[in-house]
Amino acid sequence: MKNKIKELISELTLEEKASLCSGSDFWHTKAVERLGIPKMMVSDGPHGLRKQDLRADHLGINDSIKAVCFPAGCAAAASFDRELIEKMGEALGNECQAEDVGVILGPAVNIKRSPLCGRNFEYYSEDPYLAGEIAASHIKGVQSKNVGTSLKHFLANNQELRRMSSSSDMDERTVREIYLPAFEKAVKKSMPWTVMCSYNRINGVYASENKRYLTDILRDEWGFDGLVVSDWGAVNDRVEGVKAGLDLEMPSSKGVNDAKLVEAVKNGSLSEKDLDKAVENILNLVYKYAENRDETAVFDRDADHELARKICAECIVLLKNDDKLLPLKKDGKIAYIGEFAVKPRYQGGGSSHINSFKVDSAMDFAPNETVYAKGFSADDDIVDEALFAEAIDAAKNAEVAVVFAGLPDSFESEGFDRRHMKIPECQDKLIDEICKVQKNVVVVLHNGSPVEMPWVSSVKAILEVYLGGQAVGGATVQALYGDINPNGKLAETFPIKLEDNPSYLYYFGEGDKVEYREGVFVGYRYYDTKKMDVLFPFGHGLSYTEFSYSNLRLDKDIMNENDVLTVSVDVTNTGKVAGKEVVQLYISDVESSVKRPAKELRGFEKIFLNPSETKTVTFTISKRDLSYYEPKISNWFAEAGEYEVLIGSSSRDIRQTCKFNLKAGPLPIKFTLNSTLGEIMDAGIPDEIVAPLSSAFFGGSNEHDKENETLGASTAQMMLSMMRDMPLRAMVSFSTDPVQSDVLQKLLEDVNKYIGV
Repeated sequence: MKNKIKELISELTLEEKASLCSGSDFWHTKAVERLGIPKMMVSDGPHGLRKQDLRADHLGINDSIKAVCFPAGCAAAASFDRELIEKMGEALGNECQAEDVGVILGPAVNIKRSPLCGRNFEYYSEDPYLAGEIAASHIKGVQSKNVGTSLKHFLANNQELRRMSSSSDMDERTVREIYLPAFEKAVKKSMPWTVMCSYNRINGVYASENKRYLTDILRDEWGFDGLVVSDWGAVNDRVEGVKAGLDLEMPSSKGVNDAKLVEAVKNGSLSEKDLDKAVENILNLVYKYAENRDETAVFDRDADHELARKICAECIVLLKNDDKLLPLKKDGKIAYIGEFAVKPRYQGGGSSHINSFKVDSAMDFAPNETVYAKGFSADDDIVDEALFAEAIDAAKNAEVAVVFAGLPDSFESEGFDRRHMKIPECQDKLIDEICKVQKNVVVVLHNGSPVEMPWVSSVKAILEVYLGGQAVGGATVQALYGDINPNGKLAETFPIKLEDNPSYLYYFGEGDKVEYREGVFVGYRYYDTKKMDVLFPFGHGLSYTEFSYSNLRLDKDIMNENDVLTVSVDVTNTGKVAGKEVVQLYISDVESSVKRPAKELRGFEKIFLNPSETKTVTFTISKRDLSYYEPKISNWFAEAGEYEVLIGSSSRDIRQTCKFNLKAGPLPIKFTLNSTLGEIMDAGIPDEIVAPLSSAFFGGSNEHDKENETLGASTAQMMLSMMRDMPLRAMVSFSTDPVQSDVLQKLLEDVNKYIGV
């Protein structure tokens, strides 16, 4: 096929080449009939097939085909289940084959920098490791059916406000440690057929023409060999985009940008080789799908609906369960309150909005004796006194009141950001009033991102179902009554209030400039390092059973740079019912000389355990898992020294810890006369190399001891600090025995020789 495509390119006219580089309409690539080049359809996703006709709109205004809405990204990530998400991907891939769709646009792995992002419901996590693992599984599942995915939105698209013009400005460590790794992991593990560039600029350069990210990093560093496509309407300068590595512009430019490409080649401002490369990537994609077309595929909506329910059940997070109120008794007198009980909010708005062929509500599956009271409308924030009175009366006369609350469509969607973290005031007020007449209150939350909970201490149980897809009603009832044991975990921290979020002061930026001043301290990396109280921590999720952790062990106490560290821990179900636990591994650099988070997720495994059953969970840790990104060397670097393995049920519920040492070389940077002695000492330079300077500063160890006695401890400490922080050039003036410049130069030569620079 490669030879055939190169032959086709040689037969294309310049105008035909340019025309192939943008869509023929909103959802199709262009065909070249005279050469038999077919067109191919792409469709919005990522948690359902939003296949539209030619009356397309991208934001979900026009209806698409009847399809199945699976749990949105916010819920899917809470499953912490790679195999489950792969199965969801397989179903989506099969649906695409049945509907002749070559690429489904997703998954979306942008980091949840703030709870305010209107599109957080589509994104997976505040943690790049988790987001990358879930995305890789999704991609693997879809592409197993010979249908492409489009990993998006590359890069740093973390807000909706002015998303087509704002610049996400951050330092190199931040982009490398937080905003790139999810994309990197997904590319390296599963190689998506396409990557979609975002609307925004990154440090002033539009993503659609950013060669550093589209070519230097994505292709040259990570080995991506697929197609780069623009988000719909994200192209700023088409010619610069082709130069940077943007292959396909979507949707159609209606010939405008095609003409610009032709003119650029003719006037020499664009190499035809660069244009040919883009065309080759486009044709590779088109034929990859065409040659693997499965015309026998059937879109079984009922079967996929049942799968959607099973997946939703694995995503539900039990946030609170005082007095073990849940699971409920099926013969109990239960009141369901809130319109979400009959009209669940199960997906977000915008380009991912699915035209679901059916939707389950909680009332569809509730026991026959369940009482329902509307209480409030799911679509607004109006207090209806009559509805309130009915709901309070129903709660008062029940054994348990279950309030179905959450965010209306108008509160979060693609296209705009939230302005606060609150649910509608009428819902908060109703929950408060119900708690005054009923001690057994359960709140079921339908939302795409964290919400404030002023009533958290008043209710006994909270079930977070997120935007769980069209089968959310049945899965929710299964969880309420114990037919399934909740086993989801939060993929994001729930702060107590919006102001606690590390990006709070800078999130919306000023004009088109958004500064990521919080740096690498995003989500739990910030809250846990600052030891700040949160509503619910990252990784949190309760169960109807209990799990104990024991016997944490490492296969070595000292790890060399090229080693892989094996970590094992035993987990036992100590309760009375079967359940699943997500075992989480975090790493902490105990002796870091740079600012690093207190802990970082580096592994997770979801295991099923029967009562009294024990299983051993094993992880592997590499040097990269211990590293931070060091801009001085433009690479990842792990300092020699002590590290800690932390195993737990959440980032705040650490059950087992163990330390080990990494043997590694010093940071390979060249020291100069402006380097400090402290920097040299912290780099692991042997004492015999730096001893002459210490001796010169204090005049020998005996003199050092005398000064301690004469000047006192505070002065001695001052001198030690001065010595560490003093540039080497100053040693000529401040040492007790003046250091000659040739001695300093010899020291620098010895130090730089030792570290190999």
